[in-house]
Amino acid sequence: INAEYMGINKTMVAPVTAIVAYDSAFYEELPTQFPSFSAAREVFAGKKELIDSTAFRNGSLQGAYLIIAARLLGLDAGPMSGFDSQMVDDAFFAGTTWRSNFLVNLGYGDPAGNRPRGPRLPFEKAVRIE
Repeated sequence: INAEYMGINKTMVAPVTAIVAYDSAFYEELPTQFPSFSAAREVFAGKKELIDSTAFRNGSLQGAYLIIAARLLGLDAGPMSGFDSQMVDDAFFAGTTWRSNFLVNLGYGDPAGNRPRGPRLPFEKAVRIE
């Protein structure tokens, strides 16, 4: 493994590394979180594929909000995938229904250590409007 590529070095010196995770039993809390839809729990109960895809997607969106909020506060945020999620889950979420999605290093980074921004696709190639 190339430690620099995987972000290990930056993680080791980051003041904070947040684990963005999701709860695969989130639907159990829907009666409290979504009282206006009393049957919300039943929409998910027993439907593993729907539970997993919804939990992962919503966890990803919440992680994006965390990154936006951190950057609005002037912090640098370095999201990472490609880590050993099973090791993280075993260390932090053993015995729970929580699973790691991605990591975010937070703090004030050294601009000298940042890579130049990579090229972006043109709008017409990245977006489809019909």
